[in-house]
Amino acid sequence: YSVSVIIKREFEEEWFDWMLHIHIQNVLKTGFFSGYKIYKTIIPSTEGDNKTYVIQYECKSIDDYLAYKENFAASMQREHAKKFAGKIATARIVMEEVE
Repeated sequence: YSVSVIIKREFEEEWFDWMLHIHIQNVLKTGFFSGYKIYKTIIPSTEGDNKTYVIQYECKSIDDYLAYKENFAASMQREHAKKFAGKIATARIVMEEVE
């Protein structure tokens, strides 16, 4: 499960700290994910006032992801959107490792 976030630079430090210490920990506490990685886009370089991050959550099965989506995703996404309203744009995808 991958979440791309475009954040305004002026809120980048606050957002990153909140993600690392609160939001991601809350996602992991649901029990549906076994780990995560955070990536920062460097090429193409982000121009202007924004930075782009990708958070990849690992789960054991699609059933775990679907259970998370059914029971927790909406409230987690609302919390993120409310805390950083007007400061972020997000996109979410689900991928499967093939090799």
